[in-house]
Amino acid sequence: MRRLEPAAIAGVMSREVANFRTFWKSTTFSSVLEPVIYLVAFGLGLGATVVDRVDGLEYVEFVATGMVATAVIFSSALPAMFGTFVKERFQRTYDAILAAPVDVEELVTAEMLWIAIRAGFYGCFPLLVALAFGLDPAPGMLLVPLFSFITGLGFAAFGIAVAGSVSKIDQFSYVTTLVVTPLFLFAGTFFPIDDLPQGLEVAAQLNPLHQLVELVRHSAFGFEWQDLLRIGALLFFAFALWRLAVSRMTQRLID
Repeated sequence: MRRLEPAAIAGVMSREVANFRTFWKSTTFSSVLEPVIYLVAFGLGLGATVVDRVDGLEYVEFVATGMVATAVIFSSALPAMFGTFVKERFQRTYDAILAAPVDVEELVTAEMLWIAIRAGFYGCFPLLVALAFGLDPAPGMLLVPLFSFITGLGFAAFGIAVAGSVSKIDQFSYVTTLVVTPLFLFAGTFFPIDDLPQGLEVAAQLNPLHQLVELVRHSAFGFEWQDLLRIGALLFFAFALWRLAVSRMTQRLID
């Protein structure tokens, strides 16, 4: 890994902040409204008619704590995919940035950090909505922004790597259908993964979103020692995808 210049990373991030100021209201609106809709539909609707308690929790509590992971992946992977592709292919933003004393590694790192910060912030909104629906606050919930940030780093890198690999923006449909949707459905957000067939259960256990779901639930109802392994897995996921994203974007922008 080459040396990362903080000034270069800060410069790229400052551009993203300035751009975000033009559309933050719509993004925040959807981030608040979506968990409300999910909680009403699944927590109060489905929970009131089909299930009562899941893994010892009220179903609305089960869904509410799991919704953090959904918010994180949709506020990190998708913006990274589409935003990176548009800036690289149509707006040529990255060509202009690389004309300054910024290299690809710094560019990718800055994009990841900014997207992860946003994901860490917006990932808290489902939890705040859950508190309004009756979830009891707990001190461990203060760590949820950190868990969301780490997970957001990994999925931001995933989105950047995908954007650096596809040739047409239409090809994102394959990724969202075959990767993003299964990840969020089989993360343990809406149902326990213990009830899945053995093969699917093993795959779900390896899902980074499932690790986040477990960390958020345990932050509300009590941590366990395995959570240290989950944090380590998320850090490894973020690091591995970071290196992949740097490699793919270097090939796209330089090679």
